[in-house]
Amino acid sequence: MRRLLRPLAVPATYSRWLHLLIPSAVVSVWLFISPERPWVPFFLAIPVGLIPAMRLAEGVQAQLLLTPRERGRPDAAISIAPAATWADRWRTAAWLEARLLFATAATFATVWLPATTVDLVNASFGTPLSGDWLVRGVEPSWWFALLAPLPILLLLGLVVVLGHLVTAVARWLLGPSPVERMTALEERTEQLLERNRIARELHDSIGHALTVAVVQAGAARTARDPEFTDRALAAIEETGRSALDDLERVLRVLRESGTPVSRRPTLLEADRLLDSARGAGAKIKANVSGPLGLVPDPVSREGYRILQESLTNVLRHAGPVPVRVRLAVVDGWLELEVANPLDGSPKARGGGSGLRGIRERASLLGGKAKTGPYEGEWMVHASLPLDHIR
Repeated sequence: MRRLLRPLAVPATYSRWLHLLIPSAVVSVWLFISPERPWVPFFLAIPVGLIPAMRLAEGVQAQLLLTPRERGRPDAAISIAPAATWADRWRTAAWLEARLLFATAATFATVWLPATTVDLVNASFGTPLSGDWLVRGVEPSWWFALLAPLPILLLLGLVVVLGHLVTAVARWLLGPSPVERMTALEERTEQLLERNRIARELHDSIGHALTVAVVQAGAARTARDPEFTDRALAAIEETGRSALDDLERVLRVLRESGTPVSRRPTLLEADRLLDSARGAGAKIKANVSGPLGLVPDPVSREGYRILQESLTNVLRHAGPVPVRVRLAVVDGWLELEVANPLDGSPKARGGGSGLRGIRERASLLGGKAKTGPYEGEWMVHASLPLDHIR
């Protein structure tokens, strides 16, 4: 019994009831103007549903009244956006038709069932029945009072059932379109990638700086040599400055994290990265071929991040050295290559998890990335497919 009564204690049950009754106001006005043509609202719902802004209006109202717990959430089952395609417009028109049908049933039950209860109560006191079909042809009697609660219970049951049905239909017809789902997936992927990269950056940079500081401080304390202490303090200072620079760069990424995916940098802005690396002393020779403007946005954004990480690794581990950059769009693939001289030192080889992040980005897009020494150079080569992302 408690399970059956539980929906009646949920506020969303009654907000859904209100949502069911709202269209009745419009229909009632029309029936007052032209009662001989009750079908007109259903006919007008089709062209009205084809208006792009109508999907936004219906989505806002449905989220507010049908799924209040999901309101404002990025993963809400009901989207709040104008219709972007004709498929979305037709889905909105179908939703308006379904909403009118649900409204007709809900309004009829809301008016007729309480009226039946009143009729039964009056009949229990001997008042003649109004001729309602449920109690037609039955003589008034005191036992009608026992039946009076039944229409109200039926109404409450219909409110719950119709509320669930209209919510399910709204999620189906007003839910995110394939384009919206793709955009949300891109945003989620970008957020996860950035979080992983930030975690790797902090682990590599701050962890290294703290390790060096602890080791140098311990050695200076035990050596009791002023000259060695000065060198240790200088090393701690240099490592700390480098860690602070990396931390500032990571914080800039965090401040960017609220930017929509559609406004994130793409390979069309690769010149900005190259100029920045040149300003840091790197001698960059770039070779760009193919129509970068035709590269799908997800691939172009990830390609930008891979190029950014590759140049950052060069500056961090090899310093201001000659760098070869190649960007090419050929045979349905984006080829990205960054190479710099390998002097054989452990610093030049690099070993942070940024390289793993490059491989993960490529793998998420169905591509592949290779990093490592090749013919006297340290090379990052990524191949990203274009055809299956449109």
